[in-house]
Amino acid sequence: MEHCPYNFYSLRMDSTPKKSPLQPRSTIFSMFTRTKCCSIAGMMKPSMAEANSGLSYKKFVHFALEETKKHTQLIPSSLQENFNCLKAIDGKTELEMHSFGSSNIRLLRSLSVEGSDGMQVLDFAIFPRPEFDLPIFCANFFTTAVMNIIVLDLNPLHDVISRQDYKEKYYKHLIPLGLKYAELLPWGGRITTESMKFFSPIIIWTKFPPSEQKHHVLYSAFEDYLKSWLELMDQASMETDVSQIMLNLESQHRYLTWRAEKDPGHQVLRRLVGETHAKEIIRSFLFNGVDDLGSKTFVDYFPEYKSEDGTINQKRSMIGKSFESRPWDATGEFIGNSIT
Repeated sequence: MEHCPYNFYSLRMDSTPKKSPLQPRSTIFSMFTRTKCCSIAGMMKPSMAEANSGLSYKKFVHFALEETKKHTQLIPSSLQENFNCLKAIDGKTELEMHSFGSSNIRLLRSLSVEGSDGMQVLDFAIFPRPEFDLPIFCANFFTTAVMNIIVLDLNPLHDVISRQDYKEKYYKHLIPLGLKYAELLPWGGRITTESMKFFSPIIIWTKFPPSEQKHHVLYSAFEDYLKSWLELMDQASMETDVSQIMLNLESQHRYLTWRAEKDPGHQVLRRLVGETHAKEIIRSFLFNGVDDLGSKTFVDYFPEYKSEDGTINQKRSMIGKSFESRPWDATGEFIGNSIT
């Protein structure tokens, strides 16, 4: 979830930046936008962490932006004015944020971190405009000197467990890709039932100790999954039915509401920049739209988490069931209901 310096304006297409219809509110982060940062074009200078691990998530961000530019005209988001570069409380760890939009992308954003202790984090996502029912591209990577924790997926906008039509539309032809990387990057262990609502049959959820070979596989998976998402975007038709657009909007808001409340990576962010700054990044940048795209609250969407006093129960899972092994079979059918 963080990173620093890159000249994101060098990635701008030949167009005058447009204001996003969702304007970021004035925040305490305006004071950080003048922080001197490195540029994507200048990422040749490796840090100590890069030298030790042979991995830098700057490479992933650079690829994603360059590849996406081949498919759509990226315009820097107005969020970039307040969320750009920031140093953590330790004065050494750098957080870097980028954000863009386009005619079919509501928000492409990345938050990356490089710590002096070798810690690296990438939180990269692409949210489609509500006129499209595209999945949400999601990459959440957490790396330390001893472990990599990885989630990579095309998160379904609509439930693929109950909606066969949506699964057929977007995932049927991608099942071989998912099986390929499920073999190379095995299931990472227990995951809660509630989280599965937001995952697809091709999700990569894995853990592995530092390994140059595994890092190469991860980069290859990131490339393939992003290219697959961009192909889906190229083929997608803009919805004109207002009721369907509103349904897409609510589904995206539900996703954002869940992530803003339950994403486990937030603990790292709070440790790095403090509670106030972390909350601002989470709600206004990482999950931008949670306060604007809809009026429903977390307990409106997930009433099982409502405590007697009306607050949100902080338990990780209210269902109590979790999956130690992959709950999708080789054809992409959900078999989690038969897993005990």
